[in-house]
Amino acid sequence: MSRVGKYPVEIPGGVQVAIAGGVVIAKGRLGELRLPLSEHVEAAIDGNHVSVKPRGSENQSRMMWGTTRALIANMVKGVSAGFTRSLEITGTGYRAAVQGKNLEINLGFSHPVVYPVPEGIKISCERPTLIKVEGVDKRLVGQVASEIRAFRPPEPYKGKGARYTDETIRRKEGKKK
Repeated sequence: MSRVGKYPVEIPGGVQVAIAGGVVIAKGRLGELRLPLSEHVEAAIDGNHVSVKPRGSENQSRMMWGTTRALIANMVKGVSAGFTRSLEITGTGYRAAVQGKNLEINLGFSHPVVYPVPEGIKISCERPTLIKVEGVDKRLVGQVASEIRAFRPPEPYKGKGARYTDETIRRKEGKKK
């Protein structure tokens, strides 16, 4: 049995959730998200709660039960509050700037890395060494932040590279003479 799936998702004020044709639609002040439901689960709206139930007792139904509930909870939170992921760049000469619809990052290569900002994502740089990724879709925000970090992951000796602000880097001791 799923321990996550049995709890209903509460719908906050200002968010409308509808289920039509096997698709859950969440609308809020920040936008609209859609989630096609699997044939293994069914969702129902009870007042200001969304509950998810498995259609059968096989393993796939029980697995999708908790997964679907978590995806609906992320949709509701995304359209009401949004998601944010921050990255910090450490290194001499490393900096980032948003230019139009592109993020331009200098990471010690012979050329600047130009990353096109996908639709539905807002990237801002308050400081040249801080990148903030914001959006309504949790998966997309995490994916974009991961792709930016992958250009120059932090290295363990000096800590140079792009890292999440809440990430700790295990440092290694350098070579001894």
